[in-house]
Amino acid sequence: MDQPIKLPNTRIVTVSGRIGAGSTSLAHNLAKTLGWRHVEGGEIFWEAVRNKMNLAPKDTKLRPDEEDLLFEEKQKEMLKNEEYLVLESKLAGFCASEMADVFRIAVVCEDKEGNDQVETRVKRLIDREKVSLEEATAEVLEREANDLNKWRRLYAKNDPNWIYWDKKYYNATVNTYFLNQEECLKQALEAMNFKKNEN
Repeated sequence: MDQPIKLPNTRIVTVSGRIGAGSTSLAHNLAKTLGWRHVEGGEIFWEAVRNKMNLAPKDTKLRPDEEDLLFEEKQKEMLKNEEYLVLESKLAGFCASEMADVFRIAVVCEDKEGNDQVETRVKRLIDREKVSLEEATAEVLEREANDLNKWRRLYAKNDPNWIYWDKKYYNATVNTYFLNQEECLKQALEAMNFKKNEN
């Protein structure tokens, strides 16, 4: 695709999901369909900090607050100034929640009652990263808990119920528990009122 597809009233799409929920696959497929750039902000940021500090993937609690705050400032700059961008990071939708020209998608993996399917997320991580059950479980459970504790303190006044995947921050929620990648992409595009002949 030579020219990026222009969407009415949308210059950036954010994709935010829990670990192993499927946000990377959805963001990649959206960017490919639209001819937009895909930036996996959180992973780029965390890998850089991890390498600098020689930390394990799950050890987000050891990351200095200054690093989080610096990344969020950079992310807000991207959200403010970029276009034709699919920005994937856990806090992208939260940071853009008041930006009318940013379409925000939350990705969850839940059953019909809204219960998170941890085992499915862990299995996906094992399949994707080729890691052990123990490593994948630590990544999903420990890292997620560490992140939430830190972000609740930094961004939510220590509210114990705050979650970044709260639907109030998003234009659409895609549940990957019942849908394959193609169906998730279709649902996201429909939520964005995307039509194939748009250009």
